[in-house]
Amino acid sequence: MKEIDLTKGNIFNKLISFSLPMIAGNLLQQIYNFVDTLIVGKYLGANALAAVGSAYTLMIFITSIIIGLCMGSGAFFSEDYGAGEKKKLKEDIWLSFWFIFSVSILIYFIVYPGMDFILRILQTPKELMTLTKEYVTVVFAGIIFVYLYNFFAYLLRAIGNSFIPLVFLLISSLLNIALDIYFVTGLNMGVAGAALATVIAQAVSGLGILIYSMYKLPFLKNRKDRMIFNLQRLKQIIINDVATGIQQSVMNFGILMIQGLVNSFGTIVMASFAAAVKIDTLAYMPAQEFGNAYSLFVSQNYGANKKERIKEGTKISFAVSFIFCLMISFLVYIFAGSLMQIFIDASETAIIKEGIRYLRIEGAMYVGIGMLFLWYGYFRGINKPQISLLLTIISLGTRVLLSYALAPRTPLGVVAIWCSIPIGWILADLSGFYLYLKKNILDI
Repeated sequence: MKEIDLTKGNIFNKLISFSLPMIAGNLLQQIYNFVDTLIVGKYLGANALAAVGSAYTLMIFITSIIIGLCMGSGAFFSEDYGAGEKKKLKEDIWLSFWFIFSVSILIYFIVYPGMDFILRILQTPKELMTLTKEYVTVVFAGIIFVYLYNFFAYLLRAIGNSFIPLVFLLISSLLNIALDIYFVTGLNMGVAGAALATVIAQAVSGLGILIYSMYKLPFLKNRKDRMIFNLQRLKQIIINDVATGIQQSVMNFGILMIQGLVNSFGTIVMASFAAAVKIDTLAYMPAQEFGNAYSLFVSQNYGANKKERIKEGTKISFAVSFIFCLMISFLVYIFAGSLMQIFIDASETAIIKEGIRYLRIEGAMYVGIGMLFLWYGYFRGINKPQISLLLTIISLGTRVLLSYALAPRTPLGVVAIWCSIPIGWILADLSGFYLYLKKNILDI
């Protein structure tokens, strides 16, 4: 498929055509854990569902570090491509690849030996410790494939190709569904079977996109260019990638802390949270991927020095995200009960009731997270990832502080956790808008 040049043509059409494959790709990526949750909840029961839900939050935090690093490099790739600097692009790819690969290997050596300690910190109930560890031990083996897929997916998107990453996710997602059913219901492998299905599917997408990129991208195929180890450029890449990686991991570390607090309220709240979060993530996922597409639009045009086009694209993007999020909030509020029953048997009334309450409090304010994804993308696109990090700290810090201050000590209980989420979004949105106006960053 031909790459989309985001520096020319109708802005609205380019953003939509570029973002749709990214949205579809993220939807398929969510299917990895979505299918795990569905099959585990229906066939293995509430305890297994709670264990997988808790493990999912841990895995999201760990993989967010790698994805954040890849995302940070993607901004450099997009800027190089927009500026027409193909040799610099190849050098940045080479430096980024080995830096992020090294971080991925380091994570293995940290997490596997410390797994018991991590699960205790998360306040995993004793009766769920064995199931949770069984799932995490297997699924964590796929980290290297998560790295490979995201590195080359962000590279392809940076040069305007958002379709090929979708193709590999489609193949692996279908494989994941088939293997989930076979391992869990056919071979009775329990939660380990669900985890193994995910790892195999991740391997297909990661190795597949690696092979495609090496054979199809001209600047990677060209062996004549001699790669020089540019220490100064590596430092720039590390600073940028680490800022974006911290932003992503801080966001998910906050969620991980919330998971620990949720776990302290027992299995019913854990199971409802596990199911509701899947619905939640799926609901605002298009806004998240639209924000990522918008970020690449900003970085390409930033590299091409088209500042007026960035301003116009920013107005269009905020309008599109605002309208979409309002629509999704309405649908989630109305159909919260039906959505919960996708994962939870109708007889589990207490779990469903708590999940509905979560969705109707937090889901009514998706506009807040939709705007926040755009602010993240904007500041990342103009090489100011530290501002995205600041907004994340404001959003998640508010959420964690309010939750821990109110949930265990007031009659609100878990409702305080659910209410703290949109409050954090709104404060971060206001901060992003203030910084955008005050600093006039595009002119710096």
